[in-house]
Amino acid sequence: MVTTYTIASGKGGTGKTTLSVNLGTALASFGKETYILDADMGMANLGIVLGLENVPVTLHEVLAGKAHVSDIIYDGPEGVKVVPSGISLQGFQDANPERLRDVMKEIINHCEILIIDAPAGISRDGVIPLAIADEVILVINPELSSMVDALKTKILTELIGGKVKGFILNRATFENTEVSVKKIREVLDLDLIGVVPEDPNVRRSAAYRQPIIIRYPDSPASVEIKRIAARLAGMEFDADSLKKKKEDKFLDRLARSMTKRGD
Repeated sequence: MVTTYTIASGKGGTGKTTLSVNLGTALASFGKETYILDADMGMANLGIVLGLENVPVTLHEVLAGKAHVSDIIYDGPEGVKVVPSGISLQGFQDANPERLRDVMKEIINHCEILIIDAPAGISRDGVIPLAIADEVILVINPELSSMVDALKTKILTELIGGKVKGFILNRATFENTEVSVKKIREVLDLDLIGVVPEDPNVRRSAAYRQPIIIRYPDSPASVEIKRIAARLAGMEFDADSLKKKKEDKFLDRLARSMTKRGD
């Protein structure tokens, strides 16, 4: 059974795209057949984050009727499949957002989990990803404006018949996390899915065009993102166990390389 999550936020700059990329990559690393689709057709960033901004065909061309879905599925880290939007303004003008439903129907035939990176804010293009997903996950920063905008997105989602699963508090700091979680719960009346701490390694990994869970797998943000991904996948998460498996794999590779040298 396929599950579709739309990752949304009431405003830009919350880290929504970075979370979409890392959650999708983490789910793929857990053995889940996962696709990430960039539905932010006007301000597409998913491809840029993964170094796919220069691919020849994107979601724009499919939504314009100029290409097939099979033409725009690209390989990402850990086996995750990526469906990027283009960065061309002409491509954005030619794209018909109404065709996104048909694109999603075709994609879900090939995956277990589909992550949709939605446009920030409230717009015509942004309504469709909120409506077509099984569940919407709101990404919120510990700021009043972010919380208020997320409330608007929640109300809109429910008005169009969508379902909000809960919220992720992103870029949280020790000083304000507890207060923010309590306040957001009260205002939004939603479950907390996870708290991702402020982590300088997020910016560092972005410079390398890599998800933080790949570049800095043991950093605080990476651990929490993997914890959230495990929850979405219905799996138990044990950070120590994952670390030990990684160490065992390293030792196994080292042993094999030493054996080859001795031959």
